[in-house]
Amino acid sequence: MEIIELQPFLTRMARTRLGAWSPALTAASRFRLTEDMHGDLLRWETALAELPNIPVETIQLNSAAVGCQPAQPLAHELAQELREALQRLHPWRKGPFSIHGIDIDTEWRSDWKWQRLANAIAPLDGRLVLDVGCGNGYHGWRMLGAGAELVLGIDPTLLFVMQFLAVNRYLRRDDIAVLPLATTDLPPTLTGFDTVFSMGMLYHRRAPLNHLEELRRLLRPGGQLVLETLVCEGDERQVLVPPDRYAGMRNVWFIPSVAALKIWLQRCGFVGVQVIDISRTTVDEQRTTEWMCFQSLADQLDPANAMLTREGLPAPTRAIVLAERSER
Repeated sequence: MEIIELQPFLTRMARTRLGAWSPALTAASRFRLTEDMHGDLLRWETALAELPNIPVETIQLNSAAVGCQPAQPLAHELAQELREALQRLHPWRKGPFSIHGIDIDTEWRSDWKWQRLANAIAPLDGRLVLDVGCGNGYHGWRMLGAGAELVLGIDPTLLFVMQFLAVNRYLRRDDIAVLPLATTDLPPTLTGFDTVFSMGMLYHRRAPLNHLEELRRLLRPGGQLVLETLVCEGDERQVLVPPDRYAGMRNVWFIPSVAALKIWLQRCGFVGVQVIDISRTTVDEQRTTEWMCFQSLADQLDPANAMLTREGLPAPTRAIVLAERSER
């Protein structure tokens, strides 16, 4: 895979106040794409190449299913060709998407999460936005639909970058991208985003306070952090540390109580901390579909008690928290 498909975004970014870092992001992305010799890369690149050329009539960014519609319904053979090419990018985890009438029913109903936060966050009109651990970019499209000037998504998982490119093959926007990067790949001086999203990332970090400090640095003073993470019950001293797996995941390290999370944010230089949502994740929101055929949440809950994971730990509950970078 070459960086050429991401270059229009990087060129556009160069014209914003973040432009000084565009060359470094280009170099880091090129290095990642060169370094990552994933065994499925050729199959994914073939899928992208086989996406049929279909003119777009309308683009939808403000509906549950992000995507586009053709000027007229596709012939059966063309629709099947499109479906098969998109299916080669399985598994699709974040969504849903609807591409020329092909409905991609993803593992996560990510639109539900968006509904929980969309009316509570600072308006995104004209903002420069960073989405850390963005997956295939679903929420980034919703941010763009909410008026963001530029949306940079980063995720080191190459399949998610390919899924973004598949969607953007039809939506053709240069004000959004998913770069194959982790926060550790970003230039250490990068800063100035108006809004930074980190959703579903904090509990995957061995050093969660370091992650919060990274997020603070990436924001301009007064910029807003939108943080979504697993939480547990308890007071400010309560933090769940899974002894091994959590809901089947090996890379879950710290699950704080909401009270503890507030203290973490304050200690890391955030102010105005407010909790806007606490929701238990259900098997209707995260589930197996034909577009994600592997095990999902239902397979990781205690069959006799859905309030517990198979490991006997509290079942997933997630909080969405807003905070601002202090002036210091």
